[in-house]
Amino acid sequence: MRILEFVKSFPDEDSCRENFRRKREEEGIKCKKCDETRHYWLQAKWQWQCSKCDFRTTLRSGTIMEDSKMPFTAWYMAMALMTFSKKGISAKEVQRQMGRKYYHCVWSLMHKIRTAMGKRDEKYLLKDMVEFDEAFFSKPTRKGTILKRGKGSQKQVNVAVMAESTPLEDVNTKRKSRACRYFKMKVLDDHTADLINETITSCLDEKCIVFSDKSKSYVDISKLIEAHVMEKSSNELTNGNLKWVHIAITNAKTNFSGTYHKIKSKYLQRYLDEFCYKLNRRYFGTKIFDRLTVAVAMNYW
Repeated sequence: MRILEFVKSFPDEDSCRENFRRKREEEGIKCKKCDETRHYWLQAKWQWQCSKCDFRTTLRSGTIMEDSKMPFTAWYMAMALMTFSKKGISAKEVQRQMGRKYYHCVWSLMHKIRTAMGKRDEKYLLKDMVEFDEAFFSKPTRKGTILKRGKGSQKQVNVAVMAESTPLEDVNTKRKSRACRYFKMKVLDDHTADLINETITSCLDEKCIVFSDKSKSYVDISKLIEAHVMEKSSNELTNGNLKWVHIAITNAKTNFSGTYHKIKSKYLQRYLDEFCYKLNRRYFGTKIFDRLTVAVAMNYW
């Protein structure tokens, strides 16, 4: 959706509320009391009532919006600003565009939207051929976040990066390449084999084939998936079997350093969720805003 289309489609609070109601009904309403999915709409109350136990569900209940006091127009404007550009947008800029008085309210709103993005992508597993590697994002200093390469600094956050790729070969030139589809990035508390295995189990399909370097933490991966191909780290590996994870790492660091003044390590996962959500939907074009409204309207409880 483009800016002019957004202004025409959502000029006021009622238009945003009505759109959100339709999105929730498309995803399905679930009763918190009895888990019933059949409901009917009470127009006068702007609530759904359970067909089984008569328990009522509000428009925000069960979604990321639950307990939020921000109007629907603020939510929709924030979602629009976060999806209109491939790159990210700072909370300060969103605050300025929305004309909101308090920065923290806008910052919290954007983090809730990022949480919805992450929860949406958690529903899917990477399949077939998967590249796996780790990246190191520097922790913030008083001067901001410095995003360095390599593993030399102790003040860095370890991130597992996965890319679902497919080997290709040109029939005429016999040139080999790899096409990429979807990505996942997960912050790791440490570099142990147990945590790596847990990440593999939660993010990858058990029938996939994983390509990685010969890290000592990857020794048990082969027990969790169909096959594990390990190669010694080299320029050939980086530009071949691990091409897309390194492109994603570079793009993420460039994106963050060019947009945000500082990213605290405890919030890094949310920024990674936003980056991967938009990257995985890079071919959606103007439909990405519509898909984000669905992610926010999903019942997570």
